[in-house]
Amino acid sequence: MADLRPSLEAVLMVADQPLDEVTLASAVGYAVAEVRDALADLAREYTEQGRGFELRPVAGGWRFYTREEYAAVVEAFVLDGQQARLTQAALETLAVVAYKQPVSRARVSAIRGVNVDGVMRTLLTRGLVEEAGHDGEHGATLYRTTSYFLERIGIISLDELPELAPYLPEMADLEDELAAAEPAPEAPA
Repeated sequence: MADLRPSLEAVLMVADQPLDEVTLASAVGYAVAEVRDALADLAREYTEQGRGFELRPVAGGWRFYTREEYAAVVEAFVLDGQQARLTQAALETLAVVAYKQPVSRARVSAIRGVNVDGVMRTLLTRGLVEEAGHDGEHGATLYRTTSYFLERIGIISLDELPELAPYLPEMADLEDELAAAEPAPEAPA
């Protein structure tokens, strides 16, 4: 049997997605508890040694990442000056899916107030959302975020998404806006 820690490093080095402890234990032939301890030890050692990468848990598994202070160097190398950022419309649509999932395309459109068909295709293509079945009442396709979405934003689960309440306007502010938007009553003739 190969040494545990180098075996874990080798498998994680070629993984294209986070690997959970059970999968890693199966791959290297060790008990899950031993793998869990070895992963924690490796992560701690990489940090103590000041390596340019880190091992961290994300999206239900473990994966190597560039340490934040070296992200700009890697980004410049990989992208060579080209950025593939999401548009504001895509970010807004992705936020609706993340907080309302599973959700239909029509519901996302209703919440955003615009047609989101093209944006949803982009998010599907980029692997940030996926189909999550069908609505039993209307038969509409439902969508949810993917583990790749969790990985890209650096969280383990959707429970880590921030609460929306602090970012929403106060009810008094909404009432003021609604009152200002209503037409003035006509004066009697």
